[in-house]
Amino acid sequence: MLAIRAHADSLELQLDTISIPSPGAQDVLIKVVSAGIAPGVFNPFTRRFMSLPTTLGHEVSGTVVSLGDEVSTSAVGDRVRVHPNLSCMNCKFCLSDREQMCAQAAILGFRGFGQKMPLYETYHDGGLAEYVKVPYWLVDKLPENVSFNVGAKVHDVANAMRTLKCAGLEPGSTIIITAPTGGMGTATLKLAEFFPISRVILVGRSAERMRAVTKLTRIPTDIVALEELGDDWPTTQALVKRLHQLAPGGVDAILDYMPSGADVWQAVGAMAHGATMVHMGGNPNLFPLPVVAIMTNCWKIVGTRGCTRSDTNKILEWLGDGRLQLDDLITHEFRLKDTPDAVSKLQARSLPMWMGVIHP
Repeated sequence: MLAIRAHADSLELQLDTISIPSPGAQDVLIKVVSAGIAPGVFNPFTRRFMSLPTTLGHEVSGTVVSLGDEVSTSAVGDRVRVHPNLSCMNCKFCLSDREQMCAQAAILGFRGFGQKMPLYETYHDGGLAEYVKVPYWLVDKLPENVSFNVGAKVHDVANAMRTLKCAGLEPGSTIIITAPTGGMGTATLKLAEFFPISRVILVGRSAERMRAVTKLTRIPTDIVALEELGDDWPTTQALVKRLHQLAPGGVDAILDYMPSGADVWQAVGAMAHGATMVHMGGNPNLFPLPVVAIMTNCWKIVGTRGCTRSDTNKILEWLGDGRLQLDDLITHEFRLKDTPDAVSKLQARSLPMWMGVIHP
């Protein structure tokens, strides 16, 4: 089969021909129909946390084609999506809806996080391929009304669900979403009406792109475009001044998906007393904030690196009963052989892509 692979001796993506995996006794073999594109998977920085060589891609949907002898939870022909989070399922974190903190935590097709990762060593290959093998407990049946494209991106939407939960919002909340035109930002806009939010402020580079995503929610939305604040906005504090104009009493939460740069963190100065900042952008920069400011304002700074099974189950429930519609988030589709070009365009922001998927 064809697969998009990462190798230890190269930072380039490779389209390789490899053997179709054979399912073990507790495994399910899935013929991939859609695989999501997520920027973090292709960041060269993450290679140090991968088991190489490896097939990339953790957002996967498709049909079951083969089962291990001990599998009774799926059937050949089932329409399914893969829950990519690997964990031991027995520790205090796994038993309290915090499996992303497990010592064995890893994401198949992406990277390992934990200290001991025997599951990741076995199941590190992902779904940017024609077939993928996964353990039966990571297979979720897709509701009949949910497309394979949306099924592949459930993980992204569930990540947004997790950040909203971490924000601890109260009725009438005003929130800021940074990097709002990517997968996480647009998913958050879609989910906003399921939370006690009365107003959303989008902070990003492009006014045009942000105006396009405002149609994704019925909640009143303002935009603050960094390109309109002047080139010196990081030193003039123009961002936080504009936010104070829009929300004089302060905002109740910031959901930060910025993958780089520290200047946008001046938005923290617009938080109300007791507000929360949740970060899931993977930003490597130092956080430029005196700790006394956190104390004085009773702020909460929360980091979370992903969703849990309860988050994905809730998204699948809302999709299944029609409360949540996500098809309009899928803006671009590519063939497997075009993955390197698609990733290059995604990283260069040359396409107005909200969510993209690959078809083998």
